[in-house]
Amino acid sequence: MTSVPQTAKILTDRLVLRAPRAGDVPALRHALRKNAAHLRPWSVAQAASEDPTSLTSLSRAVLRQRREWKFGQGYVLLLTPRDDERRIIGRVALGGVIRGAFQNAHLGYWIDADHQGRGLMTEAVRAATSFAFRSAGLHRIQAAVMPRNGGSLRVMEKTGYRREGFAPRYLCIAGTWEDHVLFAVTAEEWLGPEP
Repeated sequence: MTSVPQTAKILTDRLVLRAPRAGDVPALRHALRKNAAHLRPWSVAQAASEDPTSLTSLSRAVLRQRREWKFGQGYVLLLTPRDDERRIIGRVALGGVIRGAFQNAHLGYWIDADHQGRGLMTEAVRAATSFAFRSAGLHRIQAAVMPRNGGSLRVMEKTGYRREGFAPRYLCIAGTWEDHVLFAVTAEEWLGPEP
């Protein structure tokens, strides 16, 4: 495993991708609450007694994400515009990292409704995938996309992820077991074979 400092920033043409910090909680809360209806069809249903956008829940989540980053168990990257790094407009997560012989992560992402359709998520996924292979020492990234999520299917295709199969009732999303199309890419496909 390669140790990646949490202060690292990934710059693309239009975005900054970086690890979350405690000071991001208010901006993250604003982004999630603003996009609640937009994200609901694609998100895991929360228990009625939980508010995942409360300051307490988000503070705990950021602490957990920073701990996972420190131990190479997951990498959450917040997305901000290059011209305003305080404004959070999305997130890319490389979660569920399994090390050892697998060196695998699961890719997940979301973007603010006002920023859809501009190629920003494609830009972010490309950058996060390069980070996963070049900096985090992973070998394989996989993603699962609901067949009706046309935007995410296009992101997978435009970023070069390979379609691997179809998984009926794969994940419980918004309270329903949803089918998913499975995608993956390996370091060799992304970076070329090792010399």
